[in-house]
Amino acid sequence: MSVFRNTGHKKAQQERMVRQQLSPDFLDPAYEWRRLFAEAWGTFLLVLVAAGGGVVAAKSGGAVTLGMIVVAPGLMVMAIIYFMGTVSGAHLNPAVTLAFAVRGNFPWGRVPGYVMAQMIGAIAATLFLRAMFATVGALGATVPGLGVSSAAALAMEVVLTAGLMNTILGTASGARNIGANGAIAVGGYIALAGLWAAPISGASMNPARSLAPDLIRGDLGTAWIYMAGPVLGALVAVGFEWILRGKPTTAGTIAAEGTLGADDPTRAGD
Repeated sequence: MSVFRNTGHKKAQQERMVRQQLSPDFLDPAYEWRRLFAEAWGTFLLVLVAAGGGVVAAKSGGAVTLGMIVVAPGLMVMAIIYFMGTVSGAHLNPAVTLAFAVRGNFPWGRVPGYVMAQMIGAIAATLFLRAMFATVGALGATVPGLGVSSAAALAMEVVLTAGLMNTILGTASGARNIGANGAIAVGGYIALAGLWAAPISGASMNPARSLAPDLIRGDLGTAWIYMAGPVLGALVAVGFEWILRGKPTTAGTIAAEGTLGADDPTRAGD
């Protein structure tokens, strides 16, 4: 019995430590602009690398290989989580924001602002690529591979996104997984998914990353695949997360919202 009591005591201590990291007021407008800027800037960097890989590969005559193209976004996401994850949660993807909101770790009232910031960042990155290289490499657009049907590409995006969201939600659910482990797991998954599935669907898993190049190049023919696939995948992943872990955790909320303001000395008395 003492073993169970000690285990319960340790869990209670961990829960209290985790709660201490929560931002004093996530909805505080004094910090909101920082969060939105972080999402826009982070998504800009992600799309610059993810779409830019295909653009530079075409521009350089293949000097950038497929392996480089698909691994680079994973490394970029890893870096972004490290340098701004505590500011906004480093969603960088409307599907991630949706998954956190449906899961109950993120307030629905913040979803439109986050998605808008992500789209602004993605479009800005695509415009930068067009200004630099014109429309070389179709601006890094994601499209179904040669001989791959729209249905197959959609199914692949659903499955890949479900795996990505479970990686994100799972590593966010426990205090031991926040930070380095989460960044490595998420970045590693993105690279792994691209290494084997990019020739099928482009392994986008991100509506903003795919929609921005399609909008700027004026071709929305396959955009629906990369809108519907990640959304459906995110919803599937949330269902799986309930099966795997049950109710949403405080640690998951910290990962989704960030901790901006938690260490502000001016809020010490709040």
